[in-house]
Amino acid sequence: MGQYLNPGKDSYVEAVNSQIYIDKSVMITFLNSLVKTKQKYVSVSRPRRFGKTMAADMICAYYDREADSKELFETLKLARAEATSDNLPWDMYLGRFDVIRIVMTEFFDSKASFDEALNKMQSLVCRDIKKKYPDVDYFDDKDMIQTIADAYSENDRQVVFVIDEWDAVFRDGITGKGDQTRYLDFLRNLLKDKSYIALAYMTGILPIKKYGRHSALNMFTEYSMTYPRQLAPFTGFTEDEVKDLCAEYDMRYADIVNWYNGYVVSDRIPVEKRQEYRQGKYDGHKVAIYSPLSVVEAMTTGDIKNYWNKTESYEALSEYIKKDYDGLKEAVTLLMDGARLKIDTSTYQNDMTTFTGRDDVLSLLIHLGYLGYDDETSEVYIPNNEVLDEFNTSTKGSEWVESFKSFEISQRLLEATWQKDADKVAFFLEQAHDLAGNKTYNDEAALSYAVQYAYYAAQRFYTTILELDSGKGYADIVFIPSPKYPDKPTMVVELKYDKNAQTALTQIKKKKYPERLEHYMGNILLVGINYDKDVSSTSDDYKHHTCVIETA
Repeated sequence: MGQYLNPGKDSYVEAVNSQIYIDKSVMITFLNSLVKTKQKYVSVSRPRRFGKTMAADMICAYYDREADSKELFETLKLARAEATSDNLPWDMYLGRFDVIRIVMTEFFDSKASFDEALNKMQSLVCRDIKKKYPDVDYFDDKDMIQTIADAYSENDRQVVFVIDEWDAVFRDGITGKGDQTRYLDFLRNLLKDKSYIALAYMTGILPIKKYGRHSALNMFTEYSMTYPRQLAPFTGFTEDEVKDLCAEYDMRYADIVNWYNGYVVSDRIPVEKRQEYRQGKYDGHKVAIYSPLSVVEAMTTGDIKNYWNKTESYEALSEYIKKDYDGLKEAVTLLMDGARLKIDTSTYQNDMTTFTGRDDVLSLLIHLGYLGYDDETSEVYIPNNEVLDEFNTSTKGSEWVESFKSFEISQRLLEATWQKDADKVAFFLEQAHDLAGNKTYNDEAALSYAVQYAYYAAQRFYTTILELDSGKGYADIVFIPSPKYPDKPTMVVELKYDKNAQTALTQIKKKKYPERLEHYMGNILLVGINYDKDVSSTSDDYKHHTCVIETA
């Protein structure tokens, strides 16, 4: 048994023998279907505490030709699993390959330069290979790629690569873009189109790093928190597994659900169910998962509380959410109030430093486990009370006082609008407008921004449409209730600058904006808002708004 080549089964045996062990060995059935195919490149990204390392230990124990693991796996679910569509027996590839296991955090940290880390890693792996195959004529025994190729060509033994914490280079915040590109190129040259590769399995917190929309590792299929595909049941603990633990440890399942449930991931939709899925009649591909560490801690201690900070301190969350990109703080306050927000994950560059807007930070928080993600609606949400507790702790600083004050005003503004209390709407608009800053008083466009900002609490219940074309003009702001809140009134808001609120309401009616919303007739609020900038600063009406509300 080597340190990196054929590391054996000891680590996985420790897991199996632990007080709580959830058997995920059926995952091997899926991996076996990929061995020696074009789909043999697997990249799995999960938050910390979600069992990535144990899965890597299991893979090593199974494929390692020196591990002698048949007796171990015969006792697990894998040996009793149904045959795959290819009818591969469960032990088809048991002990059939050399395994190279590398944990990248052992090498790439702040104590060593990139070149020093890469050279050390290559030297240690090459040393193991040379010890195992001393008679090979190595062309360059310091070049890991060449050394593996030489050993394979003379011994005809393919390799299963298991690379844990593969994204360490992108998480330290120190390695520059040049070295990161070299690292991706190294992995590509090591793995892509190499005949010695039977299977390549990488784990990390982050998906594969993108530069623009491209990746040097485009041969990998990614199984992430946003789309785990066939590995969905192995992402964390499932409902049935948690129910069994609750029965064994005399814990109330409802309490465990309240604190640790909330992550929902999507498995691949079976071919025979796709028609039902398109008709909205099938959701069996949805898998509810729990954070393994938190559930294990709750079971073994009997105490249901926040165990997140055992591996992630609240400062880690605070560091990201205090970056007020593109209304990020407002988004966080909404999420903490139970809202679900639609985001675009496509611009996120899969690192911890490159952010161009709010959605990039929220995308990172999905991969760190701080947010759940619904891949069908592209919505994020805070998954459970444990994570909400982390958000509460991370937003106690003075820099959050104004954000929570703004959110409270926005909530009261929304409620006043629903109640058709025009005077209160005007009052809360003034408060929100002041918090938005003096520049938002300069012109009509700035006023529109201020009103949108004032109503940001509406995002929980509505889709916001700006400049809705009615055929006879454009409604300034329209709030369409989400399907989850069909009882909420549709709101058509028209803004005027240096005129009056009644003029705004008259325009809504004259240009027949509500007719564009015929499906919502009978439950539409028409809201006219005006701000007069020419009022003297000494007047009681200075920075005063007026509002008129009617029902259509």
